[in-house]
Amino acid sequence: MFVPMFLEISTLAIILLVALAIIILVYLGSRFKIVPQATEYVIERWGNYYTTWTAGLHFMVPFIDRVRRTYNARGMVSDVINLKEQVLDFPPQAVITKDNVTMQIDTVVFLQITDSKQFVYGAENPGQLIEQLTATTLRNIIGELELDQTLTSRDLINERMRIILDDATDPWGIKINRVEVKNIIPPKEIREAMEKQMRAERERRESILIAEGKKQAAILTAEGEKAKNILEAEGEKEAAIRAAEGRAEAILKVQTATAEGIRLIKEAGADQAFLTLEAYKAMEKIAQGQATKIIIPSDMQGIVGMASGLVESLKEPQKEPKLK
Repeated sequence: MFVPMFLEISTLAIILLVALAIIILVYLGSRFKIVPQATEYVIERWGNYYTTWTAGLHFMVPFIDRVRRTYNARGMVSDVINLKEQVLDFPPQAVITKDNVTMQIDTVVFLQITDSKQFVYGAENPGQLIEQLTATTLRNIIGELELDQTLTSRDLINERMRIILDDATDPWGIKINRVEVKNIIPPKEIREAMEKQMRAERERRESILIAEGKKQAAILTAEGEKAKNILEAEGEKEAAIRAAEGRAEAILKVQTATAEGIRLIKEAGADQAFLTLEAYKAMEKIAQGQATKIIIPSDMQGIVGMASGLVESLKEPQKEPKLK
């Protein structure tokens, strides 16, 4: 009777031992931590800082070591420290310029955690502290500038804020890479005045562009007329040159023909009678012209007189009238 009971107790003990072993193995397995790239864990031993785990496989001693949980840059509780660059976008803050103009400005901060230990133990909630520090720094900087300077000096504001925030967050293990002023919202009446000024400036530029276009068109038209006149003058010049060349060529051909005719006459041995007859023909053509006076060479006057006498002799004699 005792033997079966002993066997039952032994079996139950074995089951309990196996279950306990499994639980221990599972627990020990959970003490192994794989840290991803670009992240870190802050490890405490007996409640004090022990080490910082980087990327890789690590083992946490049971009941002694634990991962320190803290607020991340976004204000949420986490046990992982993110080493990547992060951005914090803060809501608009009311600021007053040097000339007492109230406006709304919202900023964007780009940061990166460089020391996990300082980030965990340096501040309770770094993200919230950075937001408050950004608002305070922005009010101080804008309070030294007038409205016009605020609207035109974004780069100056960004750089000054980056330097101040970077110095303030260095003990927290945070590096401020950039600070950007995203929006500057002036009061409504100032916005309306700025819009009117911008419209006037656009209209002025438009008028200038129209005037420049008209000026350019007038210049092109004048240049076209000038080119046209030059081409016409060149054409008239070329035509006159060609006409003069034609007349010169015609005169040259006439003179050449005359010279050739004289040469042929000389070669033919023409006598004085032939030359006299040709001269008479020439005088006949001259008499048919429009001139009122004709100058006759002396050697032709005899011929003309003889011709006149011959004409008179051929006329019938007139009868003399009878006396009553």
